[in-house]
Amino acid sequence: MWSKNYSKTFQDVKREAVWQIWTDVNQWPTWHGDLDACTMEVPFEVNSYFFLKPKGMKPVKVVVVEIDPGYSFTDCTTFLGAKMYNTHAVEETPEGLTFNNTLVVTGPLKWLWIWLVARNIAHSIPEETEALVRLAREKK
Repeated sequence: MWSKNYSKTFQDVKREAVWQIWTDVNQWPTWHGDLDACTMEVPFEVNSYFFLKPKGMKPVKVVVVEIDPGYSFTDCTTFLGAKMYNTHAVEETPEGLTFNNTLVVTGPLKWLWIWLVARNIAHSIPEETEALVRLAREKK
């Protein structure tokens, strides 16, 4: 198993606004700079799925595998010989709203998908989190 975690606390951002942005999957390209499109035609719930199209690549199917409404969700992308789980979470603390993002890759071909996909995603998480926070602050 390979895992990469990112955590940062922000002030003046509402958890409810973040959750609204996270669950509006079709709008992810507005704050995910590396996406051409993201399409979800069903409600945001466990076992629902969406298609995510990174820039310059083919769309991939992503399944929502876990939800703690208002606080966190985990999605899973299945590759040949590997699975990648991405957990997005927020926690209200005295210092502000703490964002935690954990990326996990498992399976016999994880090394390939870490090299091709996961390390790039992990690298982009800080920038995407900043963009998400800016958008959430506008929703005040």
